[in-house]
Amino acid sequence: MNATRTIPSCIDAVAALFKGYIPRVFHLRSWVFAVLAMLPCTLGLLSNSFDKHPNPARVALELYHYGYAQMVLPLIALIAASAGIGEDLEQRSLPLMLVRPAPAWVLPFGKGLPWLAWCSAWLTIAVTPILYAGLDMAVIPQKILALLLTFWAQMGFASLLTLVFKRGLLWAALFFFAWDPFVRVMPPALQRMTNTHYLESIAQSRYTGSSTISLLEQSQVLSPVWLAVLVLVAVGVLAWGGCGLWLMKKPIGLAGSESEG
Repeated sequence: MNATRTIPSCIDAVAALFKGYIPRVFHLRSWVFAVLAMLPCTLGLLSNSFDKHPNPARVALELYHYGYAQMVLPLIALIAASAGIGEDLEQRSLPLMLVRPAPAWVLPFGKGLPWLAWCSAWLTIAVTPILYAGLDMAVIPQKILALLLTFWAQMGFASLLTLVFKRGLLWAALFFFAWDPFVRVMPPALQRMTNTHYLESIAQSRYTGSSTISLLEQSQVLSPVWLAVLVLVAVGVLAWGGCGLWLMKKPIGLAGSESEG
């Protein structure tokens, strides 16, 4: 009797990949994410406890916008992108993945989803106490949403660059750490081309700690919350979709540039 091999649906393929790669989430690299997420929160709470004149609101905003949004969030996104489909690219194991009976375009998202969920959980756990200690409880969900949507967009963007360019993580790091931080001195049109602009639009707050930047600061604009949410969701969807499209169109094999090194 001939057995007919059926290709699973996209949802079934993503679910299978998620289930299959969950054990990897509990390896050493995953606890690096947890430490990175908890470090600013721990330092902030210690600072409040030892400060003779504590200002919890200032500390909360400083850690949220500088410690997390500008430092920890892009760093975790870069490491998570390298742990997803980028890992298979580096280890030359993509051909083995592509022979599986699953739609090729869902593989990047299916592999990245466990890391997306794990890092999002730790970011939520880490940010909540410091925000609760210094800000009104009503604004905390909105600020966490801004952080998680930005992480969604950044991880997808970094994953796409990892696949498209040989030094994709470097280009992503330059965008996160050399472009985004200068949003304060950009004209409004360029501000809208940064992750920081949309995060601050959703969070409805911002923090400027540098006097040098303040001297050069341009007029800051905010997008409507619904538009900022839509843009970050769309960036993530397009980035993950671009990863899948690249995987479908790119000839992957054990010869050529994929076998160098």
